[in-house]
Amino acid sequence: MGVLDGKSAIVTGAGSGVGRASALRFCQEGARVVVADIDLDNAKETVRQAESAGGTAITVGADVADEAAVEGMIGAAVDAFGRLDILFNNVGIPTPRLGMSLEDHTMDDFNRLVGVNLGGVFLGCKHAVLQFKKQGGGGVILNTASVAGMVGWGGTVYGATKGGVLQLTRAVAVEAAPFDIRVNAICPAGMPLTGFMAAGGLDVDAAKQAEIAKMVGGQHPLGRAITAEDCAEAALYLVSNAARNVTGVALPIDGGFVAR
Repeated sequence: MGVLDGKSAIVTGAGSGVGRASALRFCQEGARVVVADIDLDNAKETVRQAESAGGTAITVGADVADEAAVEGMIGAAVDAFGRLDILFNNVGIPTPRLGMSLEDHTMDDFNRLVGVNLGGVFLGCKHAVLQFKKQGGGGVILNTASVAGMVGWGGTVYGATKGGVLQLTRAVAVEAAPFDIRVNAICPAGMPLTGFMAAGGLDVDAAKQAEIAKMVGGQHPLGRAITAEDCAEAALYLVSNAARNVTGVALPIDGGFVAR
């Protein structure tokens, strides 16, 4: 018996990193998972891995900044599995180039970061809440924020979008609580081994990546870099019934970084 047996879940950005690790973990615990990603090839690989381990998953291509795509993604879960129980709004994009200062950003940079990182969470929350209310019985939303939304930690515009995700999480949690809808967020710190840093323009070989991981881990009191699997375990707890009385929470997965 898995802790998510019989549950229907969507994980966005599930073609890689935290999304893939979470989708696979949810499947291991009995959930039927919609693997949503703008990169269909990566999403199909996640489904292949899930199915090879005995899980149930389907692929949906979705741009989370497109409202019609988000509606279609949720519709696909309902069509395939009869209802939606869990939405994990995990998609996020980094600054166009790691280390960019505020004044380096263009309005195009700003609009894209806000549109995906905050707009995607807004649309996911909106349409998940609509579906949960329509079908009854409550539901769970989990959002990926960041410690960069909790403290000033570089990537000013990126951090601002993640701060917005945290406020959206708290506000929707309170607003949706009478309908037994829970809304929480995870806040990872440095994750150099997930591909997220490469998306910010850092293209390095495996040896250099290991060196960066050691350096990033040294910024955390526990001394370890954050992994996709760390985030997946936290996500599993927050979407499960073990957290049935937990809502509006921003859970740092940061090796103690924000506790200092």
